[in-house]
Amino acid sequence: MLKRPPTICLSGTLYIGETHICGPLNLNLPSARWTCILGPSGVGKTTILRVLAGTATNVKLDGTLSTEDEKSLNGRITMMAQADFLMPWLNISENTAFGARLRGEKIDRTAVQDILTRVGLAEHLEKKPHTLSVGQRQRVALARTLLENRPVILLDEPFSTLDALSRIQMQSLSASLLRGRSVVHVTHDVAEAAHLSHQIFLITRTRSFHLSLGTAPPPPRRWGASETLSLQSRLLHLLMEET
Repeated sequence: MLKRPPTICLSGTLYIGETHICGPLNLNLPSARWTCILGPSGVGKTTILRVLAGTATNVKLDGTLSTEDEKSLNGRITMMAQADFLMPWLNISENTAFGARLRGEKIDRTAVQDILTRVGLAEHLEKKPHTLSVGQRQRVALARTLLENRPVILLDEPFSTLDALSRIQMQSLSASLLRGRSVVHVTHDVAEAAHLSHQIFLITRTRSFHLSLGTAPPPPRRWGASETLSLQSRLLHLLMEET
């Protein structure tokens, strides 16, 4: 049974050596909510995810990373990086179950087949990664992440290489399967943020802040609905002003 995800707080400034990366930050990630981190390239969005994941060994946090239950996020968090990191010698099914394989756990082959079917890859289970398109490889990486079934999910531009229709389908699938989890989602896409977010954290080269969504309905918001389009337009104008 999935445990309730903790509320996570990241506050402070991030450095690599003496080089300022981003901050000061005051990032509050409420339990079971989808947070989009929106902003231009090069402002530290991916670095924030790596700090949350505990993989930013070269990054210094001048501040604090804490959870409401005061427990480590180890074992409760999974991250989908921008690169798909598929193992070329493994087929698609084996790549999807790679986390369980690394941990020496029994692989639930029914669950693997089910998630690959849901991302539209049922006909490719035995294929090697080099035979797939870039978008298909990204869907394998998404399937692998969804299969991990962790309470905290970090997504770094998870739909960036998909065509328009596949992007909408994968966003809807992710919103459904990740309901009740804490999701931190880095994106450049204002339409994506408007569709999926409970809250939006805007980060630019000069500042960072939470953006109030006002009376916007809860996500996932309907594509083409006036409230969604209004929020999308607001985000775009704000980004243009800030950058």
